[in-house]
Amino acid sequence: MKKPLLLMSCLCLSIFANAQKGEKTAFQTGSPWRPEIDVRSDIAIVYGAGDRHDMTFEQRVKSWRDHGYNVQFMTGIAWGSYDDYFLGKWDGKNHLGIGQVMQNGDTIWHGHNIPYVVPEATFIDYMKRGVVKKVIDAGITAIYLEEPEFWARAGYGQVFKDEWQSYYGFPWRPQHESPENTYLSSKLKYHLYYNAIKEVSSYAKAYGKTKGLDVKVFIPTHSLVNYSSWQIVSPEASLASLPGIDGYIAQVWTGTSREPTYFDGLKKERVFENAFLEYGSVISMTAPTNRKVFLLTDPIEDWPRDWSDYKRNYQATFTAKILYPMVADYEVMPWPERIYTSPYRVANSDSMVLIPKYYSTQMQVMVNALNDMPRSANKVTGVNGIGVLMGNSLMFQRFPTHNGYDDPQFSNFYGQTLPLLKLGIPVQTVHMENLSFAASLKDIRVLVMSYSNMKPMSADVHKYLAEWVKKGGILVYCSKDDDPYQSVMEWWNTKGMQYKTASAHLFSLLGVKADAGKYNIGKGKVFIIKEDPKNFVLQANGAAQYVATVKEAFGGKLEIKNNLYLERGPYDIVAVMDEVADKSPYRIKGPVVDLFDPTLPVLDEKVVEPGSQAFLYNINRIKDKTKPKVLATAARVYEEKVTANGYSFMAKSPAKTINAMRVLLPAKPKSVVAADKKLSQSWDEKSHTLYLGFDNSPDGVKVDINW
Repeated sequence: MKKPLLLMSCLCLSIFANAQKGEKTAFQTGSPWRPEIDVRSDIAIVYGAGDRHDMTFEQRVKSWRDHGYNVQFMTGIAWGSYDDYFLGKWDGKNHLGIGQVMQNGDTIWHGHNIPYVVPEATFIDYMKRGVVKKVIDAGITAIYLEEPEFWARAGYGQVFKDEWQSYYGFPWRPQHESPENTYLSSKLKYHLYYNAIKEVSSYAKAYGKTKGLDVKVFIPTHSLVNYSSWQIVSPEASLASLPGIDGYIAQVWTGTSREPTYFDGLKKERVFENAFLEYGSVISMTAPTNRKVFLLTDPIEDWPRDWSDYKRNYQATFTAKILYPMVADYEVMPWPERIYTSPYRVANSDSMVLIPKYYSTQMQVMVNALNDMPRSANKVTGVNGIGVLMGNSLMFQRFPTHNGYDDPQFSNFYGQTLPLLKLGIPVQTVHMENLSFAASLKDIRVLVMSYSNMKPMSADVHKYLAEWVKKGGILVYCSKDDDPYQSVMEWWNTKGMQYKTASAHLFSLLGVKADAGKYNIGKGKVFIIKEDPKNFVLQANGAAQYVATVKEAFGGKLEIKNNLYLERGPYDIVAVMDEVADKSPYRIKGPVVDLFDPTLPVLDEKVVEPGSQAFLYNINRIKDKTKPKVLATAARVYEEKVTANGYSFMAKSPAKTINAMRVLLPAKPKSVVAADKKLSQSWDEKSHTLYLGFDNSPDGVKVDINW
């Protein structure tokens, strides 16, 4: 976001915010503008191109534009409210039979008359001419095609069988009968959505050019971690190299991150750790390609819980998100209409209430901090050079199981990551599809990999890995290589290749045997552990050998701790792990403003206990404490003006919420006025900050402070 423009005149300094001109923060909504959901981000992403009984799509768009928003558009690419297509109005044919079908013959539905689709030619044509064209005609130049998803358990309907015949040239084979069939089925599902995205994005850009518009296309998608865990196939990393794709939204939130995982033999929710790995996988997927990525989190989730559950897990996912300092663009929430206007349970009660005032205030403080969140070259404390290799084929081996080989809760992945993350190592993920980009391995010293739950899609993967090792990289390979997918008909055992396992080809390039041990290769090393990584977490104390091997591979001193900390501009961000031997809290010296507390207290010290997180504004890092400044606020600030003895601004936020502000001032104020609002205030002499509280308004509340 651009810095405010400074205008000097005698004793007056005026600062005019550039709000709404950037594209840093966004939210998605199916609603027209309403005062209760006026979130004041830069972008309002209008969802769905359908007309309502009382409002056209174009009128919905206009309602947000009229309130100063950069309006963009989102719709589902695997499902949507497309009655005109599904029920025959579009081309005279009923298309409900296009749905993804399970082995028992049932269609997988997203809603009433909304199947998850097999994206064949008629659907792609409808998405182009029935949806995208209408949106571009309305003057929208950014389109988000969300969630290209094919369920692993689907693949039995006639439409899919026809696509199989067309793609492979031989009749459909049921995926449950063999690993080979499952692999072929998954590759086709992958291809179908890759092709659909390619076709629709290409059309959007070409049609936009005919209107003189530069249309951008983004893919809002779950992480590869989540799709693999939830047994869904999606093109994921391959889309990053498509010329028609300009970026992503990383759809990570409580609902995805609370999926239970195993660690130390115990299956339970680990929301922060899971979210950290999810965001990391999307960032590593996009970073080498320089495509833009927005990081999303949700103050609630799709499933009904209670408000205290939402608050606790929002803090966990939010912290995980802002621990990635290389990204500073955010979708601050989906569906504000759901958050602000729908009742949910009170903890330990059956009563349902709208969002509590304390939580809406805290949430808006966090959201407005994102408007100013800087990118940073700083890194999370700890060892930053350890990575885990991922690939899209992780999604291919999840369902169904074959030959008795199981991977409970995606544990072969978590076995490589959680034992390190729990020890305060900010483990990174590396996508094999991006290995051709030099940036993928540039900062990686030790790379952990396993073919127990994925396979390389081409021999080039091994070429890049072997070159990296020989130049000094250190590879840790963990796998028994006895899963049933080792023998599927693939490049390592066809066309003159005769390797029994995928890794055998890699080891041949490295010149090592597949036996457990340590090998020196050129300037690098290879460590082989003949154990599937799922056992590192499925068993109590199962990770000891693995952690010891990583320590040896890394060399020198591998810092072990129970926390992750990041200094990011004025913000201190910290998460403290539980379930490890170190039970000590993390302490941050003040004065700091606690941004997870809606009263915005100034603390001399913040103590963060294991299993919790903190988000703080560090007053010590303010360079010029003589200049007034809003440090934290539950409203967006506009029209700032500074004079010799005064400071004024306009604060805007959704109706029926309460603003809390912590304002730095050069002196104790003599008068404070917030338009006609009843005002609560308190002065903290030690930090020279003023707390203000008053009812919010989307029309704005003019605040005048004089000293």
